[in-house]
Amino acid sequence: MPGDNSTPQRPVFVTTRWTVVLTAGRSRSADARGAMEKLCRTYWHPIYAFVRRRGYSVEDAQDLTQEFFARLLEKKWLDDVDPVKGRFRSFLLTSLKHFLANEWDKARAQKRGGGQVLIPIDVKTAESSCGFEPADNVTAEKIFERRWALTLLDQVLQRLREEYLHEGKGRLFEQLKPTLTEASRSVAYAEIAKRLEMSEGAVKVAVHRLRQRYRNLLREEIAHTVASDDEVEDEIHSLFAAFQ
Repeated sequence: MPGDNSTPQRPVFVTTRWTVVLTAGRSRSADARGAMEKLCRTYWHPIYAFVRRRGYSVEDAQDLTQEFFARLLEKKWLDDVDPVKGRFRSFLLTSLKHFLANEWDKARAQKRGGGQVLIPIDVKTAESSCGFEPADNVTAEKIFERRWALTLLDQVLQRLREEYLHEGKGRLFEQLKPTLTEASRSVAYAEIAKRLEMSEGAVKVAVHRLRQRYRNLLREEIAHTVASDDEVEDEIHSLFAAFQ
């Protein structure tokens, strides 16, 4: 593959951290609301999956998800969050349980379609990937954790893809992407090298860089949802524990 001496800049991503919401939320600043809206739009899927697992219909789950986020952005629920121990994942799940236990009757009284649609819900995609399993012991909480982990990993993969596309390396990314979930010993480096017209050694270097960047982006994405960098490692462990 021909070399390129230029060094394209990586795309600039808006940093939307949970800490922005925690520190500025009580003042109802525009930054805090913008940060919260972006987090909600990113992580709505676990909420929808939890509601569906609780036995609500597709239509009711859509209404409840929208109403939940409407209430979340309007009410002062952040006042009870401890910035020292607050994680967006835990905050969402606790708030959702409270909402379903105490607010459903009020939400149901609202005419369907009358509220503002805050979160774009792709029902077909959501239903096909909610992660429902026939086993009775798969709780709504477990579904939420798995869906949260998958959503976060999807975000990381999308960011990585956009970076490679921005640098004109889209084909390289698509060829190397499977190596993110394959052990080094099982990667067919020779086949990838042949398809990309690269040396096998160059492919191994490219795979190493891809995996390294993926790990860095994973930590960055997790850092957006916790209150301090000290919580990142614990959240990584929780992320992978969700699949056990």
